Amino acid sequence: MPLDTMLFDTHCHLDAAEFDHDRVQVIARAQAAGVKALVIPAVEVANFESVRVLAHSFAQGFYALGIHPMYVERAAPDALAQLREALLQHRADPKLIAVGEIGLDFFIPEIAQGEPRAKQELFYEAQLKLALEFELPVLLHVRRSQDTLLKYLRRHRVRGGIAHAFNGSLQQAQQFVELGFALGIGGAMTFERALQIRRLATELDLSALVLETDAPDISPAWLAKGARNEPHEVLQIAHTLAELRGCSFEEVIKVTAESAWRVCPGLAIAVHSFR
Repeated sequence: MPLDTMLFDTHCHLDAAEFDHDRVQVIARAQAAGVKALVIPAVEVANFESVRVLAHSFAQGFYALGIHPMYVERAAPDALAQLREALLQHRADPKLIAVGEIGLDFFIPEIAQGEPRAKQELFYEAQLKLALEFELPVLLHVRRSQDTLLKYLRRHRVRGGIAHAFNGSLQQAQQFVELGFALGIGGAMTFERALQIRRLATELDLSALVLETDAPDISPAWLAKGARNEPHEVLQIAHTLAELRGCSFEEVIKVTAESAWRVCPGLAIAVHSFR
């Protein structure tokens, strides 16, 4: 199967409770839409095993293990040790493709300052070190924290990864790309008022972008407000990106698939399995 038919959702929380009543059907809809890889990142120690098992339940499933910045505050003292143990235990698993979802969140005031912020930064740096130890890319949570994230990435030169739901400046975007990252772009881009994201979607080289949904969150413009997002929506997101850029849908699929494979080499199994 050529790369121009390789549609990837590089970020979806398929283990979320919102999918508990129809998860099998959600996966089937994604498969019917032609999605060849769905990357399911963990957010805390409690769902490490559930994302792993879920990723192994269907051919297109892949996963990442990490502690999300919004879950750091409630993380147990041994959470980082448990993450390292899980990475060690599953290091030979071809479906484990990254450390994630990790990063920093400075949008929520309660965790953007003082001790909570310091703990976020401690966990972020520690997880970058684990990514280096296990030679894995990272899936980054990037919300009003781009410059601080970059500071640590320059200090700990991980093998790149994906800056998920990116909404920084063009200059910041270029700095992530220079450090080996692709930028995740999804439902937010589909809103006409999302001027910053749409500008990035058209001004950056297409090879800097990968497709994602963040399902069940960040629903695209064509869904009702508050409606649950699903991985199959990545198909229409790809069409929207092609329209914005004035290029073909096939080019978007081919280039974003190549980029996802480049920054997350573990996705090679998806490329080769579905050819």
